[in-house]
Amino acid sequence: MDFLVGADNDDGRARRGSRASSGRDGRRGRRRRRRRNKGGFLAPMLAVIVLVGGLGGAGYYGYTWLRGVVTVEDYTGSGTGEVTVEIKQGQSASDVARTLEEQGVVKSARAFTEAIAEAGKSSSLQPGVYTLRKQMSAAAAVELLDPSKQLLDRVTLKEGLRLSDTLSTLAKATGKPLKEFQAAAKDTAALGLPAYAKGRLEGYAFPATYDVTPKMSAADILTAMVDRFNQTAEKDRLVAESKTLGRTPHEIMIIASIVQAESGSVDDMGKIARVIYNRLQEGRKLEMDSTLFYGLNRYGIAATNAELESKSPYNTYRRIGLPPGPISNPGDHAIQAALKPAKGDWIWFVTTDPSRGITKFASTESEFLRLKAEFEKNRGNG
Repeated sequence: MDFLVGADNDDGRARRGSRASSGRDGRRGRRRRRRRNKGGFLAPMLAVIVLVGGLGGAGYYGYTWLRGVVTVEDYTGSGTGEVTVEIKQGQSASDVARTLEEQGVVKSARAFTEAIAEAGKSSSLQPGVYTLRKQMSAAAAVELLDPSKQLLDRVTLKEGLRLSDTLSTLAKATGKPLKEFQAAAKDTAALGLPAYAKGRLEGYAFPATYDVTPKMSAADILTAMVDRFNQTAEKDRLVAESKTLGRTPHEIMIIASIVQAESGSVDDMGKIARVIYNRLQEGRKLEMDSTLFYGLNRYGIAATNAELESKSPYNTYRRIGLPPGPISNPGDHAIQAALKPAKGDWIWFVTTDPSRGITKFASTESEFLRLKAEFEKNRGNG
């Protein structure tokens, strides 16, 4: 028991003793710790001093090498000469940077990626063909790759152009030989035509404004026009709506092409479409000058007696029903008119004043003869 009590007392004394002795022994401990801390601070300082001292000799060359790695190689100025660069669909800024470096436009791909990122234009690159220069600064290259500076030809094809005129317009606008467009137009399997087109491009080269780059071939351009038609056909639900009318999509396009050729304004299109449907329903000949002249490969507004005897399948004065194919490339308004004709019992229409594009409609033969006389009078005055 004395042992146990003594142990408690000894323990208590030991704890008290440790506090009492801390005055002398504790100070020695703190001094030892401070000396150790001073040594820990001096060691890395000595290493830095040694490293800095090393830079005075061989270390200088290491610094020079490091600076070369960090500094991006780039040309200065606006460059010289001329380089045509194409940005392809789906290419990133990094892809374009490599192309520019390979073609000698910029000194390094990294210089371009940094310059375009700094300009905030990394996501604004657009496919197209651009004119740049050799050995130009990356920042200058970024400026010339603005979408507004694309190298292209803008071609506008009017609604109602025949295919032959469409190809001639394209050849003149792009500087490509006409024979290239004619050959491409014959290879319809490569153009993406719908099956109901029956392998003929006439009627399906959609009229619109197209941006054509120098690297596009004749086939590429015509394919773009067919693609545009396919988009319009999908928008207008051509296949489904033609079935509702009891017609094939190809027949609708034939009607649309006639509507486009015969109408003087968009307002007339629905009525002209209705005249065509009414004549077809009654088993009448269409008797359209536009189809006759297409078969004769010329233009006109009033056929002669000799021309009316033409044996062309497009002579709707002699043949009942629709001609075998479209006679022009109709626009969206004409297609919509063919799909949704106006309501009315008209059987005839006459463009009474061709110079002003005025067309009038008749439900009886007597009305038609009166309108025809008006046309003859206006033509005589012209």
